[in-house]
Amino acid sequence: MSLELTPSIKYWLNFFHPVTMWALLVLSIYAAYLGLQVQRTRNAQGEEKKELIKGRYNVRHYQIGSILLAFLVTGAIGGMAVTYINNGKLFVGPHLLAGLGMVSLIAFSAALSPYMQKGANWARATHILLNFTLLGLFAWQAVSGVQIVQKILTKA
Repeated sequence: MSLELTPSIKYWLNFFHPVTMWALLVLSIYAAYLGLQVQRTRNAQGEEKKELIKGRYNVRHYQIGSILLAFLVTGAIGGMAVTYINNGKLFVGPHLLAGLGMVSLIAFSAALSPYMQKGANWARATHILLNFTLLGLFAWQAVSGVQIVQKILTKA
């Protein structure tokens, strides 16, 4: 049994991945802000620290990071699935390879959480490095993704 989709559904499926990923890019920037606030809280002293703790940046950063992990992986797989459904193949190129790299980076970054919770500074530094690399790749992916969407729109 094969699943046949109407041309209209196949066309509109093309936009699920880019819209999802743009939302996740914005959420990633927010997560970076929260992470910087966690670092600021960790380094603060006295009254400033007490005030920063009230922001619960560590909890919010962890929660947003968990959401990003789930939806980035799902969105990447979804993008590949839609490409395959619509074209019968994946287009192996910089956008796909960087996307797979992003999935790997976020998985490694999340895997460092137990070590960071135990106070391992090496894990914290690695987490920050991985996430800023991820954010840079994500920004580049957004630009290359817009180019892909433009190609889809000109074909229509």
